[in-house]
Amino acid sequence: MKTKRQMKILEIVSRRPVFTQEELAEALRQEGINVTQATISRDIKELNLIKVPSGDGRAKYGLPSGTPGKIILDKLKRLLADCCLSIDASGNLIVVKTISGTAPGVGEALDELRMPEILGTVAGDNTVLVVARSPDKVGYVLSKLKDLAGMGPV
Repeated sequence: MKTKRQMKILEIVSRRPVFTQEELAEALRQEGINVTQATISRDIKELNLIKVPSGDGRAKYGLPSGTPGKIILDKLKRLLADCCLSIDASGNLIVVKTISGTAPGVGEALDELRMPEILGTVAGDNTVLVVARSPDKVGYVLSKLKDLAGMGPV
């Protein structure tokens, strides 16, 4: 649940300006995730979120420049290790089976990685369809995902 919540926090602060911890807690509640201020505070610290200028004189939560890729990669590793049940491929498609309710977070994290070998993802409740740019890229993407999930090489 912690990993899913933190992925949702990263999604929220990258999608829209969030100025206070209360705003962030409310945004999470709207997504069906109930949290306390203390939990939000710990998550902000663990995610290395900082206050950055919003352009209107106020400060909003954001990631330090140069770190999003590493943070997203670390979160994806944890999410895949915690939630991934299987990863298989056919043609230029890779199917990632997850614990129910975690596929949207996995899909979002994969999209945020911006891997040039991945054309896109489609996430349901417990399955992420990963479309490789071409069939010759599937082996690399499959190997990378299995490695991130702690399933070892193909």
